[in-house]
Amino acid sequence: MFDWNDYGHGVYCFDSGYARPELAAIYLLVENGRAAFIDTGSNASVPNAIAALQKVGLDETSVDFVILTHIHLDHAGGAGLMMQKFPNAKLVVHPRGVRHMVEPSKLVAGVTAVYGSEFVQSMYGDILPIAAERIIEAGDKFVLNLNGRELVCIETDGHARHHNCIIDKKSDGIFTGDMFGLSYRETDVDDRVFIFPTTTPSQFDPQAMRRSIDKLVGISPKYMYLTHYGRVTNVAQLSKEFLRHLSVAVDTALYVHGLNLDAAARHKRITDALHAYVLMQLRLFGCSLSDAKIHDVFEGDIALNAQGMEVWLDSLSM
Repeated sequence: MFDWNDYGHGVYCFDSGYARPELAAIYLLVENGRAAFIDTGSNASVPNAIAALQKVGLDETSVDFVILTHIHLDHAGGAGLMMQKFPNAKLVVHPRGVRHMVEPSKLVAGVTAVYGSEFVQSMYGDILPIAAERIIEAGDKFVLNLNGRELVCIETDGHARHHNCIIDKKSDGIFTGDMFGLSYRETDVDDRVFIFPTTTPSQFDPQAMRRSIDKLVGISPKYMYLTHYGRVTNVAQLSKEFLRHLSVAVDTALYVHGLNLDAAARHKRITDALHAYVLMQLRLFGCSLSDAKIHDVFEGDIALNAQGMEVWLDSLSM
C-alpha cells in the first residue's frame, strides 16, 4: 500500500508514486461524502487516487473537483486521465494554465525540449486534453464550495506565474504546491523539518517568491500542505529558513553569473555550489544521512533549481 496520512478534518495525503517514494504527494479532501483532489502526479498516479477514494468509502462519482496548484507535470500530468475517470469532476486551475489543459501540446513540447521524448513518455505517458467546459478558471481569491466547505484560491507568483495556493479554513492550512518549497521526510530530525526553495524553470522570480511567502505567512495558518512532501507546521520559523536559503541560492547564482562562464560551466558551478550548500545546511541541522543519500534525495531538485535561476539570470540582461 502507498504511503498514507490521515491529517484529520477530512484531509488525507498519499504518495502519488511519482519518480520515487515520498517525492510527490496528492491530497484528498472529503466533506460529507464529496471529494476533491489537490494536484495529480502523473498518469501512473491515478490508480493510487482511486485506491484513496476506496479507502475512505467513496468512488469515482464522488469527486467534485480536481484542483491544480500549477501545471508543471509532476503536479498536473495526471489531470487529463483523472478527469476521464471522475465523470462529475471539474478541473480547477489558474487562468494562465487553462489553455495548456485544453491543448497540452505546447506544455509537453516544452518539457520534451529539456528532457527528450523518451523520458517524457516513460515518466508521464500521454498528457490528455480536457474539455474547456469542464474547467474552472480560478483567479486570485476565487472561492470553491466543496459541499459546504470553503476553499479559497490565492495567486502566488514566484515559482510560476500560473501558481495558486489553496486556503482551507476548516483544517487551518494552506495547500502550497511548490510555493513553500521542498521538505522531504528523509531529512527530518527529532520532529524538526528541513525546508528548501524550489526555483525550477522557466518563470522563477525571487522578488515575487518573497512576496508570495509573505502573503502566505500573513494568513497565519497552522499548517502548510506541501506537494513535496506532506504537512509541516511551525510556519513562521520555516518561512524564515526558506527565505534565508533563497537569498543564499540567489546570491550564489548572481556571483557565478558574474564570472562570465559558458552555459555548461555556469550550470555546473551553480549546481555544485547548491549541492555543497544543502549538504552543509543538513549537517548543521543534524541530519545523519550519508553524503551520497543526500545527493540522491536532492539531485533532481537542485538541477532544476539551477536551471530556473539560470533562466532568471539570462532575463536580467534582456
